[in-house]
Amino acid sequence: MKTLALAASLALTAALVAAPLAAQGIGDMTEAERSTFRTEVRDYLLENPEVLIEAISVLEERQAQAEAVQDQSLVLSNAEAIFESPHDWEGGNPDGDIVLVEFMDYRCGYCRRAQPDVERLVSTDGNIRYIIKEFPILGEESVMASRFAISTLQTLGDDAYELVHVGLMQMRSDVTEDSLTRLAEGLGLDAEAVLAGMDSPDVDAVIAANHQLAGTLQISGTPTFVMNEELLRGYAPYEGMAAMVSEIRAEMN
Repeated sequence: MKTLALAASLALTAALVAAPLAAQGIGDMTEAERSTFRTEVRDYLLENPEVLIEAISVLEERQAQAEAVQDQSLVLSNAEAIFESPHDWEGGNPDGDIVLVEFMDYRCGYCRRAQPDVERLVSTDGNIRYIIKEFPILGEESVMASRFAISTLQTLGDDAYELVHVGLMQMRSDVTEDSLTRLAEGLGLDAEAVLAGMDSPDVDAVIAANHQLAGTLQISGTPTFVMNEELLRGYAPYEGMAAMVSEIRAEMN
């Protein structure tokens, strides 16, 4: 409704320019002139409804541009926390010219949908550095799954984390201590060691830091991606992300 109202204002301005009353200020109009003006505007819009569509399109484009500029500013002012945290798992090419950061939740359906697309993008491109930000926001099972993944990273290292990350993404059962134990054991990992570290202050610190960063970046949903200076809020298929990579590289050259 707000967008429509603003667009209507643009259309009214266009009508005013076209009307004979344009030379006179609205505040100086008599009541009769105001009535005539309203009638002319109404007739103009009824005769030219495409003006509203055009105005809405222009408004939405301007809003998108403004949001993109704001997002870039947020990314640049928080670059160290986004790209250089020593507590996040990193994959892909550590020297890649594109850095892709994902804020994700294991119970998020769109995160699960994005996982094979992201894996394909990183593996086929070969020049992308990929960082995962554990950002559990969908309830206790989300938190439990993230704690298990972070504990795996801190206890058993990068390779074990990667296995657990994919396993949790593909898990369709409830997240419980038993299901996590089965997952770890099925991957040949020390389940007891990982479970023992889940409630450590170090795990708490990672989750707290990621939530604070997400708040600063105005991220409220998952998945959300940071690609160099760009923010992508929501799921995009492989083709869309690959196109975004190409666009960023074109701007870099």
